[in-house]
Amino acid sequence: MTGSPKHIPDPKVRAVFEKMIAGVEGVELKGDQNPYCSINGNMYAQMSKLDRIGIRLSKADLAEFLETYDAGLHEGYPGFVQKEYAAIPESLYDDIDTLQAWFQRSHDFAAALKPKPTRR
Repeated sequence: MTGSPKHIPDPKVRAVFEKMIAGVEGVELKGDQNPYCSINGNMYAQMSKLDRIGIRLSKADLAEFLETYDAGLHEGYPGFVQKEYAAIPESLYDDIDTLQAWFQRSHDFAAALKPKPTRR
C-alpha cells in the first residue's frame, strides 16, 4: 500500500512566499511539501496544499486585512479553515512591500504568543 503522492508546491507561489519572508531578518522557511514559518513553536505563515499563502494575525489585524484586501480566511488543508489566518489574495503577489509589512505584523504577533513546546 502506498501513501498519498507528494505535493510539490507551485514554484511561482513559493517564490512569492520566500520574497515575503525575506523582509524579516532571521526567519527560517521550514517544510518542503507545505512550506511554513514558526517562532517559539507557534506557526504563523504557511503555504497550503492548495498553493495559497496564509498568515496568522491578531484579531484587529485580521479584521483590517480581510476588509482592506477583500480577502478570506486561509484554508490550510482542503476543507480546514484556519480562523486566525488570512488568505493572501493573488492580487497582492506582486506587491512585495505590502506583503513584507503584513508578514512583519504576523511575525510580531506570533513572537508575542506563549511559547509552545516543540517536538524534536
